[in-house]
Amino acid sequence: MKILVTGANGLLGQELVGLLLQKKYEVIATSKGPNRLELPSINNFAYRELDITDGLASQAVLNEYRPAVIIHAAAMTQVDECELNKIDCYNINVTATRFLIEAAKDIHAKFIYVSTDFIFDGLTGPYTEDDEPKPLNYYGSTKLSAETEVMESGLNWSIVRTVLVIGNASGTRSNIITWVREKLTKGEKIKVVDDQFRTPTFTEDLAKGILLVVEKDATGIFHVSGKDLLTPYQIALKTADHFKLDHSLIEKADVTSFSQPAVRPPRTGFYIEKARKELGYEPLSFEEGLQKFFPR
Repeated sequence: MKILVTGANGLLGQELVGLLLQKKYEVIATSKGPNRLELPSINNFAYRELDITDGLASQAVLNEYRPAVIIHAAAMTQVDECELNKIDCYNINVTATRFLIEAAKDIHAKFIYVSTDFIFDGLTGPYTEDDEPKPLNYYGSTKLSAETEVMESGLNWSIVRTVLVIGNASGTRSNIITWVREKLTKGEKIKVVDDQFRTPTFTEDLAKGILLVVEKDATGIFHVSGKDLLTPYQIALKTADHFKLDHSLIEKADVTSFSQPAVRPPRTGFYIEKARKELGYEPLSFEEGLQKFFPR
């Protein structure tokens, strides 16, 4: 089966492409800019530079390769940047999704959309798939708008929502684990919030969840995240423990200590029982993920 992945250069994209190739799928990886995937030359892989905000370009690539499945993982995800650059955020997260949906209709492809916990207001989390979305920031509102486009597309579709993605990949932005390790290794003090709750998700678990959606031809909305509800402060402490770094450099803070353009939901995180039951999904614990993906 032929699968096209958008955002292939990103943290999730790199993990997902590698897993799909391992499972012997034919993969068309697309992303803005040159290929950053560190892969050997193989027959079942192609990379195409693609600006998804260019509707004609998206249509041309999909018509050329005619994938059976499109996994749309590309997005503008930096929450404050989205708040400050709303036009770019809307074009990337909503308009580009519309372009891909229209192109998918022409070739009758299944459409899998990767979404976020930030579609919720964080007042009553953790959340199930049936809870009502109420985004607090512009990023969340664009992801919810894109979800609506997918659900109303008439395509065979799935939406995979996730939370605070963590992993290692070439050329990607730092995440909370790498940030804490870098600062503490240098002996620098850090201030970390303890009044926001998430279920952090390792990229391998998220990629496996998406693979299960593909393999089971599952439809509908699935919450695919880690299973441990943690604050960033708790994550920082566990990271310090793992790397045997100095706890005393970590200062507990609350959200009022920071001035950020975008409001964050205070308590999200997901219940993952539906994904467990219908997909057979089972993530690593946070400690297991640290051991596996961030060796000392």
